[in-house]
Amino acid sequence: MFQWLYHRIDPGHKFLKNIDQEVPPILKQLRYPFERSITKSQLAAVGGQNWSTFLGLLHWMMQLAQMLEGYTAGKYDEACMEAGVDVSADKIMFDFLTNAYREFLSLDEEMNDEDAERALAPHVEAMATAFEHSRSRYASELEMLEAENARLLEEIEDEEKLMADHAAVLETLDDHYKILDEDRIYLEEFSGQATQKMRKYEARNQVLQEELDKLDEEVKEAREERDGLQRAVEAQGISMQDIDRMTAERERLQEGIDSAMQRLDEAQTKVGEREGEAGRKLDEVERMVDKCNNLAYQIALIPETAANAKGQDYELQVMDDSGSLKGSGGTPSSSAERPLADATTGYKPGDIINLDVIDRLRSRCPELRKEISKRRGAAMVDMMKDHELLEGIKEAIEDKGSEVEALKHRVRAAQEEYEKTKEVTTAHKMASDAQIEKMEKEISRMRAGLSESVQLMEQREINTTIEYEQMVLRASSLREELHTEIARILNDVIMFKTHIQESLHEYESFVADVLEKELGVEEAKEDTQTMQH
Repeated sequence: MFQWLYHRIDPGHKFLKNIDQEVPPILKQLRYPFERSITKSQLAAVGGQNWSTFLGLLHWMMQLAQMLEGYTAGKYDEACMEAGVDVSADKIMFDFLTNAYREFLSLDEEMNDEDAERALAPHVEAMATAFEHSRSRYASELEMLEAENARLLEEIEDEEKLMADHAAVLETLDDHYKILDEDRIYLEEFSGQATQKMRKYEARNQVLQEELDKLDEEVKEAREERDGLQRAVEAQGISMQDIDRMTAERERLQEGIDSAMQRLDEAQTKVGEREGEAGRKLDEVERMVDKCNNLAYQIALIPETAANAKGQDYELQVMDDSGSLKGSGGTPSSSAERPLADATTGYKPGDIINLDVIDRLRSRCPELRKEISKRRGAAMVDMMKDHELLEGIKEAIEDKGSEVEALKHRVRAAQEEYEKTKEVTTAHKMASDAQIEKMEKEISRMRAGLSESVQLMEQREINTTIEYEQMVLRASSLREELHTEIARILNDVIMFKTHIQESLHEYESFVADVLEKELGVEEAKEDTQTMQH
């Protein structure tokens, strides 16, 4: 059972000795945690009291075999990917070592190293193909991630632009909100003034109703007086001529009263029309005052703390309490509802509006226009400076973008250089692994031919392990020496190339000098022959 389970772990192993001699080295090689508690005497009597120890050993070997099969079948790759560990390179190397080791064990022991290398060459090529496929997959993933990165950068830029637009819109909305809030305060004040005017008009209507009631009482008293006089006349025994005369006199008086009442009604109608016109004019003045105040508020001329007010009060107010004003004669008005100060003279502009519009406000408008023009010019200059600054920032951003592209190109070049270096390092590692396997083959041959005791075998195994570690260290140092030698060779090649270039340059100079000398000699001969002729 032990041999069958171990063949599941290492199919190429051959059991050449007794089981009590084979098991301890194998357990030590497998690094079984309870290897020291198993002795040869226990192995010779596995059915004794220590059967539970061997059952645990067999169970451990079964789990190890299942894990190796699961690893070979790729059952743990998904868990490693979820944990963020890439095991593709380890799996390729494991498959190579497994297949190459099995191929190596199946070879004839008398086969030389060249034949063994030719037999293992397909496994090396398969490993190189697998690494190339993995590298191409990583390259495609890298391109996909770079495209995703570019798309995310564009989305970030769009979001930043959108946030900037939203910030500008929010700032505009805040300004509108402040203006509306100030308008609300102004409308509340206007509503309070309108409420006061309404109360005043209600009080005026109440006064008129009281006067109407008084007139009704006077008419009733006049009728009672007329009836009493009529009874008194009848009691005195006045004649018909007197009555006719009195009737004619009364009709004449009544006609005079009617004509006076008609003239009074006409005068009251004209007065009412004038009062209505005066009220409409007053309402129009109030609307104009409200409009002027709104415009002054928009251009920051009111209140006194505004930017353009300079500590002066430019807010217009209508003083419509005519009962507290005086006319040109200086006599106070007795009627609070009349829009005139007295019967002959109306109000002056200074009595209705609190400020002198012509002298004070109109003279302020040109000054304010000049100040606004200066501010506008300064704002335009600042805007041009900001625009130039923005253009400079835009050019700097474009320069930085070009620098980023150059850095990305350098990163890609560095990655390609890294891949090339990695391939070279992998090739050296493969050569080192082949050398290590050769040493392992020699060790296995030496182990097969030995017939010494178990203690000698253990000591030899320890020595072999130490030698193996030294060979690993030697392989590492050999790899470093190879890197150094390659660098030295490259330096020699570069120096040789430089020497060849310098030699070629010197040779060109020498050829040019020789050619010039030959040309000079030929020209001298031609001159001599010309002179002889």
